[in-house]
Amino acid sequence: MGFLDISNVTKSYGTVEVLHRVDISIEEGEFLVLVGPSGCGKSTLLNMIAGLENITSGEVSIKDRVVNGVHPSKRNIAMVFQSYALYPNMTVGQNMTFGLEMHGVPKPERDRALKEVAALLQIEQLLDRKPSQLSGGQRQRVAMGRALVRDPDVFLFDEPLSNLDAKLRVDMRTEIKKLHEKLKTTIVYVTHDQIEALTLSTRIAVMNQGYVQQLGTPKEIYDTPANVFVATFMGSPAMNVLPARVAVREGVPNAVVRDADGNEQFLPFSQPGLASRDGQDILLGIRPEAITDPDGADRKSSNVVPLENRVGVTEPAGSDTFVTMTLGGKDAIARMRADVTVRAGDTFGFAVNMEKAVAFDPKTEERIEP
Repeated sequence: MGFLDISNVTKSYGTVEVLHRVDISIEEGEFLVLVGPSGCGKSTLLNMIAGLENITSGEVSIKDRVVNGVHPSKRNIAMVFQSYALYPNMTVGQNMTFGLEMHGVPKPERDRALKEVAALLQIEQLLDRKPSQLSGGQRQRVAMGRALVRDPDVFLFDEPLSNLDAKLRVDMRTEIKKLHEKLKTTIVYVTHDQIEALTLSTRIAVMNQGYVQQLGTPKEIYDTPANVFVATFMGSPAMNVLPARVAVREGVPNAVVRDADGNEQFLPFSQPGLASRDGQDILLGIRPEAITDPDGADRKSSNVVPLENRVGVTEPAGSDTFVTMTLGGKDAIARMRADVTVRAGDTFGFAVNMEKAVAFDPKTEERIEP
């Protein structure tokens, strides 16, 4: 049993089931991120944990206590919303302590909690202001502060950074990460931003169409995606997923892909178990950073393979240069150093780190276990 357990949970609206048998166990102090595209069910699941949505079947328990049917105010959870949900007629300090006041917490205790949390979030100078006098980032800090003063068992964040501009999102992401590392609180965080998911979490649940597609650490999700959806949703740019065929040469399984000119290129896998797929079609998955120029290749890898191919498009992006070529009849993106010399139309000697390659079944789109 975990600190927060979601056991075989479903959600239906009439005859339509929108969440399908979700099983997630969260340990105390974990930072779990629910990530997926709009409409995948992540916010619905969060609202069910909070008690804002009824559970159709299954159980949610917090500290071994089943909370199905328990009123939100009795669950000892705190929620931070996308919209901040601050009372405009109250000061920052009043907004932060209003919940405590409603629960009958004595004023000296409220004042002590407010002082501690305001110092933690560095908003002491804002306590007498109204929400209309604050920036977006300051309002988000106040919304977080209102949750922190409660000292709840679980914090729930519903896309809290989506209203902020790009730079402020990065800054607030860092602040939330620091806060979690300092307080070791249990957090369930919803976002559609896979970079937020990868940088903030201790574990990620990738969701799509009401199903949990994969549950694992950021490294597991990124390096060994369970299926094509996870592979292409997580990562920016997305993983290249290319039609290929397995061919065994001297006992070594190779991914055979066609280059821009239709020539076959043989890329040996590091996973010998794929030899059992000799002659079969697969989907080859490889991250853009695993395709680079020879000088930029991973020195620690024992399986960097040369690949000659024609360059389609180059996109300088400051610290990186993204190079697009055609492999298997599809665009494949390579991530290279900013100072690499490469031009559209040239034939270029790429370096492919096949230690990072994964294979998917083209019918089921599930990862093939080597």
